[in-house]
Amino acid sequence: MTKIIINGTEVETREGIPVLQAALEMGLNVPHYCYHPGLSVVASCRLCLMEMKMPHPKTGEMGWAPKLMPSCQTPVRDGMEVRFDSEAVKRNQRNCMEFFLLNHPLDCPVCDQAGECLLQDYSYQFGDSTSRMVDPKYVNPKKDLGPKTLLYANRCVMCTRCVRFADEVAGTGELCVTNRGSKAEIDVFPGKALDNPLQGNVVDICPVGCLLDKDFLFKQRVWHLHSGDSICPGCATGCAVRVDQNENVIYRLKPRYNPGVNDWWMCDEGRFGWKYAQDATRLNRVITRRGEAVESLDWAGLPQTVRFRFAEVTAEHGDASIAIVLSPFMACEEAWLVATALRKIAPNAALVLGPVPLREQDEVFPKGATNGDAKFTISKERCPNRRGIERIIGALGGPTLTFAEFSENGGKGEIKGAWISGGYPEKWVDKELAKAADKIEFLVVHDLFASELCAPAEIVIPACPFTERAGSFMNIAGKLQPFEWAVKPADGCKRDGQFLQELAEITGIYQPESVRKLMAKQMPEFAEVAAPPKMPEHQH
Repeated sequence: MTKIIINGTEVETREGIPVLQAALEMGLNVPHYCYHPGLSVVASCRLCLMEMKMPHPKTGEMGWAPKLMPSCQTPVRDGMEVRFDSEAVKRNQRNCMEFFLLNHPLDCPVCDQAGECLLQDYSYQFGDSTSRMVDPKYVNPKKDLGPKTLLYANRCVMCTRCVRFADEVAGTGELCVTNRGSKAEIDVFPGKALDNPLQGNVVDICPVGCLLDKDFLFKQRVWHLHSGDSICPGCATGCAVRVDQNENVIYRLKPRYNPGVNDWWMCDEGRFGWKYAQDATRLNRVITRRGEAVESLDWAGLPQTVRFRFAEVTAEHGDASIAIVLSPFMACEEAWLVATALRKIAPNAALVLGPVPLREQDEVFPKGATNGDAKFTISKERCPNRRGIERIIGALGGPTLTFAEFSENGGKGEIKGAWISGGYPEKWVDKELAKAADKIEFLVVHDLFASELCAPAEIVIPACPFTERAGSFMNIAGKLQPFEWAVKPADGCKRDGQFLQELAEITGIYQPESVRKLMAKQMPEFAEVAAPPKMPEHQH
């Protein structure tokens, strides 16, 4: 570890990182716009300038240099001494903020960024309360950059984060800086639109209200939002996300820092692909069929009913006639609970991994990069927990079937009782599965949406999307990542983990940590989860 002195305090820090990063990790609120740890350093905003001790050119005696230095561009060196609390540094911050605000409009009441705007915060913390600007402000135009993003150029502070992201991470290079001086603007190149699969990240990293998300525009004030930490279920990479909601209505997803798992970014499919979670056509009541009659079943009596009916089928046809289909959209805890619950009744029930949605290949960014140089990967596996389900099936042992074998055996009438978990955001039931479902004597379907499986099912149980559940997913690299519920279950629904815990005859309120402790007795890797670390408080 490298030791440096910041504002008179000696701190240990990682070798080679910028002094600004060391100061932020120390807990100092050092203002900065252009610096982002995931992008190249340009040192253009000049807000993070510091004083640094350097040897006198004639005497060699250490003293404070007459010139301020950019802390974002200066790597830490053992023994160096810097300060951010001097009058010279504070004067520079006030001067910089005055220049940033010369032409900036006073439109905070209508700006989506109000409440999480670094121009607002820094103006209050480091600027002056009055402006000496008497001339008319220069007004830049508003622009439509692409299908999902707007540019309010008169709010821009020219940090160029968006341009660097498009060049260095997305590798698509749609954005540029046009003109110079006070007339400089962010824009797209002629004939291009900002429409790459990662474009939503430019809104996240914009420190002011310049780049705006059309999907969130004028929807909510950010201080009304409440957040839940989750994991994106869109693919096997497992990006960490934040679900922002108000009054149980979701408004947006934002990425969380997750080192080694796409770091600070997320893709647009994950960012905008959560809408199915609030779809009005979701299943919202437990349905049971008795002959031609369809009835609603109370949640309180459901676990006992399911156990009793599976016990009847087992007694009549043997436990080898039972199959349990575990969806790769289930949390590890949920899959383990339903598998162990039904294996108590039918010890030789076959465990089946549900179908894994696949695309032709991974999408790697920057465009054209090889896997070794990739900064972002969208996995071709379009589900979050294939590895976790496979690990649980392997650890529990006993009979297993592939999904194709399950459909084939079911179609032959060899499977008399089955539990099928779905949870897929899109249509997933094929003809073979639908045909097999018609031949299964006792079928329980646990899914988000109605499908061809619901008609032959004796019991249909509504599932919850990831935003209403808690548990963990194991990503493609084998990292076990926890996620929490962000909103309450929809009316008529019950959290999957709570219901399945009752099915497994485990009392109490469902807590993923408690379930993982039980799982860890058989699978030690479930003893600990890889929770993403918190970002320094003042880094953005």
